[in-house]
Amino acid sequence: MSPIGDAFVSEIFGTAVLVVFGAGVVATVVLPKSKGFNGGWLLICFGWGIGVIAGVYVAYKSGGHLNPAVTLGLFVAGRDFAEGIDPTVAHMLVYWAGQLIGGFLGAVLAFLAFKKHFDLEADPADKLAIFSTGPAMRSYGWNFVTEVIGTFVLVFWVIVSGKTPSGLGPVAVALLVVGIGASLGGPTGYAINPRT
Repeated sequence: MSPIGDAFVSEIFGTAVLVVFGAGVVATVVLPKSKGFNGGWLLICFGWGIGVIAGVYVAYKSGGHLNPAVTLGLFVAGRDFAEGIDPTVAHMLVYWAGQLIGGFLGAVLAFLAFKKHFDLEADPADKLAIFSTGPAMRSYGWNFVTEVIGTFVLVFWVIVSGKTPSGLGPVAVALLVVGIGASLGGPTGYAINPRT
């Protein structure tokens, strides 16, 4: 398979892993009969962070973008997407397609894992929260500002950290995601991803 074909498949699987962890941890916390019911915001942040680690390692061939904002940021910065994959519009669209498909597959897997819980009575807003974010206080302008700040922190860090010799890679990004969730996630649920 070509490098871009490998990247496409990697983004599908990596994003699916990320979303099954992320949607799964939210389902664990919000669905009433789950053993993790009411586990709290930090459990959600850590679940998403672990999902980042797992997803990035699964998607190593693509560079583990898993997020359209990361792909766009690397494109704007003129950084190669992965070894042998130049930052072009066509390659960006391939990455986005893989991320969209992977996100859908991950959501389906999370739904199947919690199928019996979805069949029980639960607040429809809680069920929706498993697959999407929503603001704590609706103010479209300020909610947008919050998401721009969180997404900027993520993408800027990914671009800048590529030039540092830390070698932490996915673990460092995961900890960053946990930090963004804990510090900036309260107002909107920290989508930090245009796909969600």
